[in-house]
Amino acid sequence: MDLTNLHWLSAAEAAGMIRDGVISSVQLVEACLARVRDVDGQVQAWAFLDPEHALAQARAADEFRLSGQPTGPLHGVPVGIKDIIDTADMPTENGSVLHAGRTPSRDAAVVSLLRGAGAVIMGKTVTTEFATRTPGKTRNPHNPAHTPGGSSSGSAAAVAAGMVPLALGSQTTGSTIRPASYCGVYGFKPTHGLVPRHGMFQLSRTLDHVGLFARSLEDVALLLEQLAAHDERDPDSRPRARVPYRAVVAQEPPLPPMFAFLKTSLWDRVDGDAQKAFEELVDNLGDRIEEIELVVATDEVLEWQRAIGGAEMAISLRREGDEARDQLSPALRSRIEQGRAVRAVDYLGARANIPELNGSLIELFEQRYDAILTPPAFGTAPAGLESTGDPAFCALWTLCGIPALNVPLMQGTNGLPLGVQLVGARHRDAQLLRTARWLVTHLEASSTP
Repeated sequence: MDLTNLHWLSAAEAAGMIRDGVISSVQLVEACLARVRDVDGQVQAWAFLDPEHALAQARAADEFRLSGQPTGPLHGVPVGIKDIIDTADMPTENGSVLHAGRTPSRDAAVVSLLRGAGAVIMGKTVTTEFATRTPGKTRNPHNPAHTPGGSSSGSAAAVAAGMVPLALGSQTTGSTIRPASYCGVYGFKPTHGLVPRHGMFQLSRTLDHVGLFARSLEDVALLLEQLAAHDERDPDSRPRARVPYRAVVAQEPPLPPMFAFLKTSLWDRVDGDAQKAFEELVDNLGDRIEEIELVVATDEVLEWQRAIGGAEMAISLRREGDEARDQLSPALRSRIEQGRAVRAVDYLGARANIPELNGSLIELFEQRYDAILTPPAFGTAPAGLESTGDPAFCALWTLCGIPALNVPLMQGTNGLPLGVQLVGARHRDAQLLRTARWLVTHLEASSTP
Protein backbone atom coordinates (compact mmCIF):
# COMPACT_ATOMS: atom_id res chain seq x y z
CA MET A 1 0.00 0.00 0.00
CA ASP A 2 0.97 3.65 -0.41
CA LEU A 3 2.65 4.72 2.82
CA THR A 4 3.52 8.25 1.72
CA ASN A 5 0.47 9.93 3.27
CA LEU A 6 -0.01 7.97 6.48
CA HIS A 7 0.17 11.23 8.42
CA TRP A 8 -3.22 12.22 6.99
CA LEU A 9 -4.97 9.12 8.34
CA SER A 10 -7.67 9.75 10.88
CA ALA A 11 -7.06 8.34 14.34
CA ALA A 12 -9.87 5.82 13.86
CA GLU A 13 -8.43 4.66 10.53
CA ALA A 14 -4.91 4.45 11.92
CA ALA A 15 -5.97 2.56 15.04
CA GLY A 16 -7.88 0.03 12.93
CA MET A 17 -4.98 -0.50 10.53
CA ILE A 18 -2.51 -0.96 13.39
CA ARG A 19 -4.87 -3.38 15.13
CA ASP A 20 -5.23 -5.42 11.92
CA GLY A 21 -1.51 -5.41 11.20
CA VAL A 22 -1.87 -3.42 7.98
CA ILE A 23 0.58 -0.82 9.25
CA SER A 24 2.69 -0.57 12.38
CA SER A 25 2.77 2.19 14.94
CA VAL A 26 6.39 2.79 13.98
CA GLN A 27 5.37 3.42 10.37
CA LEU A 28 2.68 5.86 11.44
CA VAL A 29 4.90 7.74 13.88
CA GLU A 30 7.71 7.88 11.33
CA ALA A 31 5.28 9.38 8.81
CA CYS A 32 4.16 12.00 11.34
CA LEU A 33 7.77 12.81 12.23
CA ALA A 34 8.59 13.21 8.53
CA ARG A 35 5.67 15.62 8.25
CA VAL A 36 7.04 17.55 11.24
CA ARG A 37 10.41 17.83 9.51
CA ASP A 38 8.71 19.07 6.34
CA VAL A 39 6.41 21.73 7.78
CA ASP A 40 7.18 22.57 11.39
CA GLY A 41 10.03 24.90 10.53
CA GLN A 42 7.31 27.24 9.30
CA VAL A 43 4.41 26.30 11.61
CA GLN A 44 6.39 25.86 14.86
CA ALA A 45 3.72 23.88 16.67
CA TRP A 46 5.97 21.99 19.09
CA ALA A 47 7.36 23.12 22.42
CA PHE A 48 9.07 19.74 22.97
CA LEU A 49 9.49 16.83 20.59
CA ASP A 50 12.01 13.99 20.95
CA PRO A 51 11.70 11.80 17.84
CA GLU A 52 13.59 8.91 19.39
CA HIS A 53 11.33 8.87 22.43
CA ALA A 54 8.22 8.92 20.21
CA LEU A 55 9.62 6.02 18.15
CA ALA A 56 10.52 4.09 21.29
CA GLN A 57 6.89 4.30 22.41
CA ALA A 58 5.78 3.16 18.95
CA ARG A 59 8.16 0.18 18.98
CA ALA A 60 6.85 -0.80 22.41
CA ALA A 61 3.28 -0.55 21.11
CA ASP A 62 4.09 -2.83 18.17
CA GLU A 63 5.81 -5.38 20.39
CA PHE A 64 2.82 -5.37 22.73
CA ARG A 65 0.40 -6.00 19.86
CA LEU A 66 2.52 -8.84 18.48
CA SER A 67 2.54 -10.48 21.91
CA GLY A 68 -1.16 -11.20 21.43
CA GLN A 69 -2.36 -9.10 24.35
CA PRO A 70 -5.50 -7.01 23.93
CA THR A 71 -4.87 -3.49 22.66
CA GLY A 72 -6.62 -0.23 23.45
CA PRO A 73 -8.77 1.90 21.12
CA LEU A 74 -5.88 4.30 20.39
CA HIS A 75 -3.12 1.70 20.30
CA GLY A 76 -0.06 3.08 18.55
CA VAL A 77 -1.70 6.36 17.55
CA PRO A 78 0.33 9.56 18.22
CA VAL A 79 -1.29 12.39 20.19
CA GLY A 80 0.00 15.92 20.84
CA ILE A 81 -0.31 17.32 24.37
CA LYS A 82 -0.62 21.02 25.19
CA ASP A 83 2.31 22.18 27.26
CA ILE A 84 0.21 22.96 30.33
CA ILE A 85 -0.71 19.27 30.77
CA ASP A 86 1.76 17.26 32.86
CA THR A 87 3.81 14.47 31.33
CA ALA A 88 6.19 12.49 33.55
CA ASP A 89 8.57 11.63 30.69
CA MET A 90 8.98 15.06 29.10
CA PRO A 91 8.96 18.72 30.19
CA THR A 92 5.82 20.71 30.94
CA GLU A 93 6.79 24.38 30.93
CA ASN A 94 3.41 26.17 30.75
CA GLY A 95 4.60 28.50 28.00
CA SER A 96 6.75 30.53 30.40
CA VAL A 97 10.47 31.01 30.99
CA LEU A 98 9.63 30.84 34.69
CA HIS A 99 8.86 27.13 34.34
CA ALA A 100 11.63 26.28 31.87
CA GLY A 101 12.93 22.74 32.37
CA ARG A 102 10.07 21.74 34.66
CA THR A 103 9.49 17.98 34.38
CA PRO A 104 6.63 16.68 36.53
CA SER A 105 6.92 13.43 38.46
CA ARG A 106 3.49 12.19 37.31
CA ASP A 107 1.27 12.27 34.26
CA ALA A 108 -1.89 14.34 34.23
CA ALA A 109 -5.09 12.32 34.45
CA VAL A 110 -5.80 12.69 30.73
CA VAL A 111 -2.29 11.57 29.79
CA SER A 112 -2.68 8.47 31.96
CA LEU A 113 -5.99 7.74 30.23
CA LEU A 114 -4.36 8.12 26.81
CA ARG A 115 -1.52 5.79 27.72
CA GLY A 116 -4.08 3.29 29.02
CA ALA A 117 -5.78 3.44 25.61
CA GLY A 118 -2.44 2.66 23.95
CA ALA A 119 -1.66 6.11 22.55
CA VAL A 120 1.84 7.32 21.76
CA ILE A 121 2.49 10.65 23.48
CA MET A 122 4.15 12.39 20.56
CA GLY A 123 5.33 15.56 22.31
CA LYS A 124 4.26 18.85 23.84
CA THR A 125 2.51 21.48 21.74
CA VAL A 126 3.00 25.22 22.11
CA THR A 127 0.77 27.14 24.49
CA THR A 128 0.54 30.86 25.01
CA GLU A 129 2.07 32.14 28.26
CA PHE A 130 0.31 30.26 31.08
CA ALA A 131 -2.56 29.59 28.64
CA THR A 132 -3.50 33.29 28.58
CA ARG A 133 -3.31 35.78 25.68
CA THR A 134 0.40 36.45 25.00
CA PRO A 135 1.24 34.48 21.82
CA GLY A 136 3.84 31.76 21.52
CA LYS A 137 5.87 31.01 18.41
CA THR A 138 3.23 29.02 16.48
CA ARG A 139 1.92 30.25 13.13
CA ASN A 140 -1.21 29.41 11.20
CA PRO A 141 -0.51 26.40 8.95
CA HIS A 142 -2.71 27.88 6.19
CA ASN A 143 -0.80 31.16 6.12
CA PRO A 144 2.15 31.78 8.45
CA ALA A 145 1.49 35.52 8.42
CA HIS A 146 -1.71 34.87 10.43
CA THR A 147 -2.26 33.77 14.01
CA PRO A 148 -3.29 30.16 14.73
CA GLY A 149 -5.36 31.44 17.65
CA GLY A 150 -4.75 30.60 21.26
CA SER A 151 -4.11 29.55 23.82
CA SER A 152 -4.00 26.01 22.39
CA SER A 153 -2.03 27.28 19.41
CA GLY A 154 0.29 24.34 18.83
CA SER A 155 -2.38 21.66 19.27
CA ALA A 156 -4.70 23.16 16.65
CA ALA A 157 -1.85 23.84 14.21
CA ALA A 158 -0.27 20.39 14.60
CA VAL A 159 -3.54 18.62 13.82
CA ALA A 160 -4.37 20.96 10.94
CA ALA A 161 -0.92 20.51 9.39
CA GLY A 162 -1.07 16.70 9.54
CA MET A 163 1.65 16.30 12.18
CA VAL A 164 -0.65 14.30 14.48
CA PRO A 165 -4.25 13.12 14.07
CA LEU A 166 -5.24 14.14 17.61
CA ALA A 167 -4.17 16.67 20.21
CA LEU A 168 -5.25 17.96 23.60
CA GLY A 169 -5.65 21.59 24.54
CA SER A 170 -7.61 23.57 27.09
CA GLN A 171 -10.22 26.31 27.23
CA THR A 172 -10.79 28.97 29.89
CA THR A 173 -12.53 31.42 27.53
CA GLY A 174 -12.06 30.42 23.88
CA SER A 175 -8.74 28.60 23.79
CA THR A 176 -9.97 25.49 21.96
CA ILE A 177 -12.86 26.69 19.81
CA ARG A 178 -11.12 29.78 18.39
CA PRO A 179 -7.84 28.14 17.26
CA ALA A 180 -9.82 25.22 15.85
CA SER A 181 -11.79 27.70 13.75
CA TYR A 182 -8.70 29.61 12.64
CA CYS A 183 -6.82 26.40 11.72
CA GLY A 184 -9.75 24.57 10.13
CA VAL A 185 -10.13 21.53 12.40
CA TYR A 186 -12.69 20.18 14.83
CA GLY A 187 -12.25 21.56 18.33
CA PHE A 188 -14.41 20.30 21.18
CA LYS A 189 -14.93 21.72 24.66
CA PRO A 190 -16.86 19.09 26.65
CA THR A 191 -19.25 19.71 29.51
CA HIS A 192 -17.39 21.12 32.51
CA GLY A 193 -16.13 18.29 34.69
CA LEU A 194 -16.69 15.54 32.11
CA VAL A 195 -12.95 15.23 31.38
CA PRO A 196 -10.72 15.39 34.50
CA ARG A 197 -8.22 18.25 34.76
CA HIS A 198 -5.90 16.89 37.47
CA GLY A 199 -2.32 17.56 36.40
CA MET A 200 -3.26 20.43 34.08
CA PHE A 201 -2.11 23.93 35.00
CA GLN A 202 -5.05 25.54 36.76
CA LEU A 203 -5.85 29.03 35.61
CA SER A 204 -9.45 29.09 36.81
CA ARG A 205 -11.20 26.20 38.52
CA THR A 206 -14.60 27.58 37.52
CA LEU A 207 -13.75 28.01 33.83
CA ASP A 208 -10.97 25.56 32.90
CA HIS A 209 -11.85 22.73 30.51
CA VAL A 210 -9.74 20.15 28.68
CA GLY A 211 -10.06 20.66 24.91
CA LEU A 212 -9.96 18.07 22.10
CA PHE A 213 -8.65 18.56 18.54
CA ALA A 214 -9.18 16.25 15.55
CA ARG A 215 -9.81 16.27 11.81
CA SER A 216 -13.06 14.28 11.94
CA LEU A 217 -16.12 13.97 14.17
CA GLU A 218 -15.49 10.25 14.55
CA ASP A 219 -12.07 11.05 15.96
CA VAL A 220 -13.52 13.58 18.40
CA ALA A 221 -15.91 10.90 19.65
CA LEU A 222 -13.14 8.29 19.81
CA LEU A 223 -10.92 10.60 21.84
CA LEU A 224 -13.76 11.65 24.14
CA GLU A 225 -14.57 8.01 24.90
CA GLN A 226 -11.07 7.57 26.30
CA LEU A 227 -11.06 10.79 28.33
CA ALA A 228 -14.55 11.05 29.84
CA ALA A 229 -13.93 9.70 33.33
CA HIS A 230 -14.36 10.36 37.02
CA ASP A 231 -11.26 11.45 38.91
CA GLU A 232 -11.68 12.36 42.56
CA ARG A 233 -8.61 14.58 42.36
CA ASP A 234 -10.61 16.99 40.20
CA PRO A 235 -13.20 18.57 42.53
CA ASP A 236 -15.61 19.14 39.62
CA SER A 237 -15.46 15.56 38.34
CA ARG A 238 -18.43 13.30 39.05
CA PRO A 239 -19.12 9.59 38.46
CA ARG A 240 -21.25 9.12 35.35
CA ALA A 241 -22.43 6.15 33.31
CA ARG A 242 -20.19 5.42 30.34
CA VAL A 243 -21.48 6.83 27.04
CA PRO A 244 -20.70 5.12 23.67
CA TYR A 245 -19.90 8.41 21.94
CA ARG A 246 -18.87 6.86 18.63
CA ALA A 247 -22.04 4.81 18.37
CA VAL A 248 -24.26 7.80 19.17
CA VAL A 249 -22.47 10.01 16.65
CA ALA A 250 -22.95 7.39 13.94
CA GLN A 251 -26.71 7.24 14.51
CA GLU A 252 -29.30 9.21 12.62
CA PRO A 253 -31.10 11.67 14.93
CA PRO A 254 -34.65 10.52 15.71
CA LEU A 255 -35.85 13.79 14.16
CA PRO A 256 -34.02 16.30 11.95
CA PRO A 257 -32.29 18.69 14.35
CA MET A 258 -33.58 22.17 15.05
CA PHE A 259 -31.00 24.94 15.37
CA ALA A 260 -31.14 28.30 17.16
CA PHE A 261 -29.09 30.97 15.38
CA LEU A 262 -27.59 33.40 17.86
CA LYS A 263 -25.93 36.57 16.60
CA THR A 264 -25.62 38.39 19.96
CA SER A 265 -24.85 42.10 20.25
CA LEU A 266 -21.37 41.34 18.86
CA TRP A 267 -22.71 40.70 15.35
CA ASP A 268 -21.86 44.16 14.04
CA ARG A 269 -18.19 43.44 14.74
CA VAL A 270 -18.20 40.23 12.69
CA ASP A 271 -16.26 40.49 9.41
CA GLY A 272 -18.43 41.12 6.37
CA ASP A 273 -17.50 37.90 4.57
CA ALA A 274 -18.21 35.91 7.72
CA GLN A 275 -21.62 37.57 8.10
CA LYS A 276 -22.44 36.65 4.51
CA ALA A 277 -21.26 33.06 5.00
CA PHE A 278 -23.46 32.61 8.07
CA GLU A 279 -26.44 34.16 6.33
CA GLU A 280 -26.01 31.68 3.46
CA LEU A 281 -25.76 28.83 5.96
CA VAL A 282 -28.98 29.95 7.65
CA ASP A 283 -30.71 30.15 4.25
CA ASN A 284 -29.53 26.64 3.45
CA LEU A 285 -31.01 25.25 6.68
CA GLY A 286 -34.38 26.82 5.93
CA ASP A 287 -37.05 25.80 8.46
CA ARG A 288 -34.50 23.86 10.55
CA ILE A 289 -33.13 27.08 12.06
CA GLU A 290 -34.61 30.10 13.85
CA GLU A 291 -32.91 33.25 15.05
CA ILE A 292 -33.08 33.84 18.80
CA GLU A 293 -31.91 36.39 21.33
CA LEU A 294 -30.70 35.82 24.87
CA VAL A 295 -32.33 37.57 27.79
CA VAL A 296 -28.94 38.49 29.27
CA ALA A 297 -26.83 41.10 27.48
CA THR A 298 -23.52 39.92 26.06
CA ASP A 299 -21.65 42.74 27.78
CA GLU A 300 -22.92 41.55 31.16
CA VAL A 301 -21.84 37.98 30.46
CA LEU A 302 -18.36 39.13 29.45
CA GLU A 303 -18.07 41.15 32.66
CA TRP A 304 -19.03 38.12 34.75
CA GLN A 305 -16.56 35.95 32.89
CA ARG A 306 -13.77 38.51 33.37
CA ALA A 307 -14.52 38.86 37.09
CA ILE A 308 -14.39 35.12 37.71
CA GLY A 309 -11.49 34.37 35.40
CA GLY A 310 -9.50 37.40 36.50
CA ALA A 311 -9.82 36.78 40.23
CA GLU A 312 -9.05 33.07 39.97
CA MET A 313 -6.13 33.66 37.61
CA ALA A 314 -4.65 36.20 40.03
CA ILE A 315 -4.69 33.51 42.73
CA SER A 316 -3.25 30.82 40.43
CA LEU A 317 -0.39 33.12 39.39
CA ARG A 318 0.10 34.76 42.78
CA ARG A 319 3.66 33.50 43.24
CA GLU A 320 4.75 34.40 39.72
CA GLY A 321 3.13 37.82 40.05
CA ASP A 322 4.80 38.49 43.40
CA GLU A 323 8.26 37.03 42.86
CA ALA A 324 8.94 37.27 39.13
CA ARG A 325 6.74 40.06 37.87
CA ASP A 326 9.39 41.40 35.47
CA GLN A 327 9.59 38.05 33.68
CA LEU A 328 5.90 38.06 32.83
CA SER A 329 4.60 39.72 29.68
CA PRO A 330 3.14 43.22 30.13
CA ALA A 331 -0.28 41.88 29.13
CA LEU A 332 -0.22 39.16 31.78
CA ARG A 333 1.01 41.55 34.46
CA SER A 334 -1.91 43.80 33.64
CA ARG A 335 -4.42 40.95 33.81
CA ILE A 336 -3.07 39.82 37.18
CA GLU A 337 -3.45 43.35 38.54
CA GLN A 338 -6.98 43.56 37.18
CA GLY A 339 -7.79 40.21 38.77
CA ARG A 340 -6.46 41.34 42.12
CA ALA A 341 -8.71 44.38 41.92
CA VAL A 342 -11.91 42.34 41.53
CA ARG A 343 -14.14 42.85 44.57
CA ALA A 344 -15.40 39.81 46.43
CA VAL A 345 -18.99 40.93 45.94
CA ASP A 346 -18.48 41.11 42.16
CA TYR A 347 -16.75 37.72 42.02
CA LEU A 348 -19.38 35.97 44.10
CA GLY A 349 -22.17 37.76 42.26
CA ALA A 350 -20.80 36.64 38.91
CA ARG A 351 -20.59 33.03 40.08
CA ALA A 352 -24.14 33.23 41.42
CA ASN A 353 -25.38 34.15 37.93
CA ILE A 354 -24.21 30.88 36.37
CA PRO A 355 -27.12 28.67 37.57
CA GLU A 356 -29.65 31.21 36.31
CA LEU A 357 -27.93 31.36 32.93
CA ASN A 358 -27.91 27.60 32.69
CA GLY A 359 -31.57 27.50 33.66
CA SER A 360 -32.54 29.73 30.75
CA LEU A 361 -30.45 27.62 28.36
CA ILE A 362 -32.01 24.39 29.62
CA GLU A 363 -35.41 25.79 28.66
CA LEU A 364 -34.19 26.54 25.15
CA PHE A 365 -32.81 23.04 24.64
CA GLU A 366 -35.70 21.16 26.24
CA GLN A 367 -38.47 23.08 24.55
CA ARG A 368 -37.28 23.33 20.97
CA TYR A 369 -33.60 23.34 19.97
CA ASP A 370 -30.97 20.62 19.54
CA ALA A 371 -28.08 23.07 19.25
CA ILE A 372 -27.30 26.77 19.21
CA LEU A 373 -25.42 27.86 16.09
CA THR A 374 -23.19 30.90 16.41
CA PRO A 375 -19.80 32.18 15.17
CA PRO A 376 -16.73 30.89 17.02
CA ALA A 377 -14.87 34.15 16.32
CA PHE A 378 -15.25 37.45 14.48
CA GLY A 379 -13.96 35.99 11.23
CA THR A 380 -10.94 34.15 9.91
CA ALA A 381 -7.56 34.26 11.64
CA PRO A 382 -6.34 37.86 11.93
CA ALA A 383 -3.12 38.83 10.19
CA GLY A 384 -0.09 39.32 12.40
CA LEU A 385 1.28 37.37 15.35
CA GLU A 386 0.85 39.95 18.10
CA SER A 387 -2.60 38.70 19.07
CA THR A 388 -4.37 35.33 19.14
CA GLY A 389 -7.75 36.90 18.33
CA ASP A 390 -10.82 37.74 20.39
CA PRO A 391 -12.56 34.92 22.32
CA ALA A 392 -15.76 36.85 23.07
CA PHE A 393 -18.04 34.51 21.10
CA CYS A 394 -16.91 31.59 23.28
CA ALA A 395 -17.14 33.21 26.72
CA LEU A 396 -20.79 32.47 27.54
CA TRP A 397 -20.55 28.75 26.82
CA THR A 398 -17.35 28.42 28.83
CA LEU A 399 -18.89 30.33 31.73
CA CYS A 400 -21.91 28.00 31.70
CA GLY A 401 -19.78 24.87 31.31
CA ILE A 402 -21.86 23.47 28.43
CA PRO A 403 -20.41 21.60 25.45
CA ALA A 404 -19.25 23.56 22.41
CA LEU A 405 -17.82 22.38 19.12
CA ASN A 406 -16.10 24.10 16.21
CA VAL A 407 -17.14 22.57 12.90
CA PRO A 408 -14.78 23.47 10.02
CA LEU A 409 -17.44 24.15 7.41
CA MET A 410 -16.65 27.39 5.61
CA GLN A 411 -13.95 29.62 4.19
CA GLY A 412 -13.32 33.35 4.20
CA THR A 413 -12.71 35.39 1.08
CA ASN A 414 -9.00 35.30 1.96
CA GLY A 415 -9.01 31.50 1.66
CA LEU A 416 -8.56 30.88 5.37
CA PRO A 417 -10.84 28.55 7.36
CA LEU A 418 -14.04 29.87 8.89
CA GLY A 419 -15.69 27.67 11.48
CA VAL A 420 -19.20 27.28 12.85
CA GLN A 421 -19.69 26.96 16.59
CA LEU A 422 -22.37 24.54 17.79
CA VAL A 423 -23.41 24.60 21.44
CA GLY A 424 -25.40 21.89 23.20
CA ALA A 425 -27.14 21.19 26.48
CA ARG A 426 -25.12 20.31 29.55
CA HIS A 427 -24.11 16.62 29.58
CA ARG A 428 -25.56 16.09 26.11
CA ASP A 429 -22.13 15.98 24.53
CA ALA A 430 -22.90 12.90 22.44
CA GLN A 431 -26.10 14.41 21.07
CA LEU A 432 -24.23 17.59 20.14
CA LEU A 433 -21.68 15.59 18.16
CA ARG A 434 -24.51 13.67 16.47
CA THR A 435 -26.21 16.95 15.55
CA ALA A 436 -22.94 18.20 14.09
CA ARG A 437 -22.67 15.09 11.94
CA TRP A 438 -26.21 15.70 10.65
CA LEU A 439 -25.27 19.28 9.79
CA VAL A 440 -22.13 18.24 7.90
CA THR A 441 -24.01 15.51 6.02
CA HIS A 442 -26.89 17.88 5.18
CA LEU A 443 -24.55 20.54 3.79
CA GLU A 444 -22.59 17.98 1.77
CA ALA A 445 -25.83 16.65 0.28
CA SER A 446 -27.15 20.12 -0.54
CA SER A 447 -23.90 21.04 -2.32
CA THR A 448 -23.91 17.92 -4.52
CA PRO A 449 -25.16 18.71 -8.06
